[in-house]
Amino acid sequence: MAFLPLRRVALAEAASREYDRWLGELAEELSDPGCDRNELCRRILTDLFYPQYRDADPRELPAATRVALLQMDPRNVALEPEYYAEVDPVRYARVKPLLWLWEMFDKSPLGENVELGVRFRRILARHIFRRCGRNFKAFHYVKFTFGYNMEVGDDVVVHRHVLLDDRGGIVLGDRVSIADYANIYSHTHSLADPRDVETPATVLGDGVRITYHATVLAGVHIAENAMLGALGVATKDIARHEVALGIPARPKLQKPPPEEWPRHPETVDPLADE
Repeated sequence: MAFLPLRRVALAEAASREYDRWLGELAEELSDPGCDRNELCRRILTDLFYPQYRDADPRELPAATRVALLQMDPRNVALEPEYYAEVDPVRYARVKPLLWLWEMFDKSPLGENVELGVRFRRILARHIFRRCGRNFKAFHYVKFTFGYNMEVGDDVVVHRHVLLDDRGGIVLGDRVSIADYANIYSHTHSLADPRDVETPATVLGDGVRITYHATVLAGVHIAENAMLGALGVATKDIARHEVALGIPARPKLQKPPPEEWPRHPETVDPLADE
């Protein structure tokens, strides 16, 4: 195989300055213990979607426009996790504005901008997750349940359209990679009555790779440097260095030991923390 590290992408200098300024202001505001996160979310989303109505008198606007503007404020929005019996209302109230801001940012014209999007989501993740390590990268349309039950190590990358259902908790070790359209669950329902729910934590160890359209079910532990193949469904634990394939996923291959891995030169991640 060819050795193909990521390349740097040069953005227009004026755009980079604007991105740095805006992201710096966001990070500074969130670091203030007195920050009103609901108002922060409302203001940013209004500026993104309806800047022309920022100072408008709602009474002078059509009813549908008034309703649309209400969606910019997370206090006017009901999200599915709020209906779950085990939600911690206090903890969720802290992260809900940032989860809504994350989701709506992805639906805005800014969401597909990789440089801006990765940096924006990284700032939010540090205020949502229980723990967020260095160089976290999330691409667009990643969804969480509570968010506050996420524990994420260093150099983790989560690609497009991934569901991270952290009802019972999800732990992602260092260098975990989750490919597009994967689903990671930490809750399961009884066969007899779906109101009977178990919420075991799901753990992906250091260096684990979850590939395209794969699913990890609640409570599964995938050990260090293991891999779940494309479209695979992990119903049981996967041992270290194993490659599990199929539905249900079973060990089919064994990764070579680290001492036999290719000796490539060190490269720089163009999307890493500054």
